[in-house]
Amino acid sequence: MTEALHLAELNVGRLVAPTDDPRVADFMNALDRINGMGKRMPGFVWMMEGSGEPGTGNTEAKIGGDPQYVSNLTVWEDVESLEKFVWQTVHRQFYERRAEWFELLGQMHFVMWWVPAGHQPTLDEALERLEHLRTHGDSDHAFGWSWLEQARLYRTRGCSEAVA
Repeated sequence: MTEALHLAELNVGRLVAPTDDPRVADFMNALDRINGMGKRMPGFVWMMEGSGEPGTGNTEAKIGGDPQYVSNLTVWEDVESLEKFVWQTVHRQFYERRAEWFELLGQMHFVMWWVPAGHQPTLDEALERLEHLRTHGDSDHAFGWSWLEQARLYRTRGCSEAVA
């Protein structure tokens, strides 16, 4: 019998301004709504939580002690569930505005990998996967959308490599 696997994803970014700055207010004000919608989506399994304070999302999960470097770590039952949330909900409208709120990192900022059902990855584990992807490219250990044959919406609604 094969062990059931779920899809984990990490998305990181560095805000162009502190979380209380008006330049990122639209993003910060939408976090609870977008995260709440994601949690109600069919196929959603788990999300790394922040303090629980309204309007903070996971912004307390700082990377390298940098308060503007924020992350989102979730687990989904399958590729299709994550794709539907990313590309077929209001999330897409905010995704398309990311250049207003986030610095261009100049390197991969998104990674996915398979985890055993029930596993809740840590931020350190996820950052290791991202570093592996940056260093070695797509593999079974860490990958982007193009690695997944079942990723269909990404191919038609995703972003170009230049802005990824």
